[in-house]
Amino acid sequence: MVAPVDRGMGADQLDSLVAVLDLVRFQTARTRPELVQRSGLGRTVVTQRLAQLTSSGLVAEGALGPSTGGRAPRELRFRAEAAVVLVAELGATSISVGLTDLAGQLVMQREEQWDIAVGPEPTLSRVAELFDRMLAAQPDTPPWGIGVGVPGPVEFASGRPAAPPIMPGWDGYPIRDRFAARFNVPVWVDNEVNTMALGEYRAGLGRGADDLIHVKIGTGIGAGLISGGRLHRGTQGCAGDIGHIALVSELIETGPGATQQMCRCGKFGCLEALASGSALARDATAAAEAGRSPALARCLAEAGSLTATDVVHAAEFGDPVAVELLQRAGRLVGETLAALVSFFNPSMVLLGGGVGMSGDLLLATIRQAIYRRSLPLATRDLRIARSQLGDRAGLMGAGFMVVDELFSRALLGRWLYQGTPVGQPTLAAG
Repeated sequence: MVAPVDRGMGADQLDSLVAVLDLVRFQTARTRPELVQRSGLGRTVVTQRLAQLTSSGLVAEGALGPSTGGRAPRELRFRAEAAVVLVAELGATSISVGLTDLAGQLVMQREEQWDIAVGPEPTLSRVAELFDRMLAAQPDTPPWGIGVGVPGPVEFASGRPAAPPIMPGWDGYPIRDRFAARFNVPVWVDNEVNTMALGEYRAGLGRGADDLIHVKIGTGIGAGLISGGRLHRGTQGCAGDIGHIALVSELIETGPGATQQMCRCGKFGCLEALASGSALARDATAAAEAGRSPALARCLAEAGSLTATDVVHAAEFGDPVAVELLQRAGRLVGETLAALVSFFNPSMVLLGGGVGMSGDLLLATIRQAIYRRSLPLATRDLRIARSQLGDRAGLMGAGFMVVDELFSRALLGRWLYQGTPVGQPTLAAG
């Protein structure tokens, strides 16, 4: 049973409580002496805050730590197993759901094919069903929150998609309210590329890279930005929406209809309309039907349609048209990213998504374009690589998003006195 914390906690008490909790949960300090040293707080204050966190069930004492000459201190640990977070990543063609612990680590995951265009009602109903199954598998561990990533712009303050190009029928839909009412816990919703970036930064190849761009190349194209060690969403939550950057004519290869492709956002010349997975499938289908690629034509005849994966596979077997399509897509993405690299000066660019995680040809082409077009100083120590976490990045990032919010100074004091955030779904609404 979690004991409530005193509701009358003042600002200074809350600051010190959050400081002590963060030092323990991020394993920056493992003993009381280390907490005193790293927090700058007095021993009495540290003892009081630890008593509060222990009574709340968030911190526990473990084994004896190494002695520094006196009595060996007890090591402290964050009780990540005290609760779980329900997480979901909605893609254009699939949904993934999972459970994370309070440290953001995945303990369960499931993925299935799904068409986001069927609309919010059936999609979110299916996600809720999968959540129920996962909770049933862990009946003794309560959920403390829900994190959801969607493939389009999200107004983070309200948890509602905002005119998402590949999500017809989702504009303004109250995703947060739907899940909060269903599960009675606080809910946070963000663009899936933001949760991917956060996942990679906290648990993947991006650890330690405080300035990072994570690019998802799938059915659409988007980017998540880590700036100074913090996720940068922008004023309204649409930072990093690079898929709808208009490419100037000299960066686009000439060809039938190349500059006339209308994007799903209703504009022309967007990167997404020219280099995304859906663009690759469209252009590959046109090449197959025109007889330019026997390999793609055979695949089209067998399957009835082509996907970006078909293009990648054909390129791996040396099909010249498929190679050309991938190289063109890589060059356009790379030239777009080159502008961001010179402007933002990250230490790392990570590629994710079904297309972004494909073979070396696309990665090499993107690297070449970035190095060729960016300023030398911006690329001197730049690392460009594929995601390490793959399809786990978004789910783990959604878990980190929730626990960071729950344990933030703004929210911790609003629920800890009751014991848990269960039954307080409006916490996420600020």
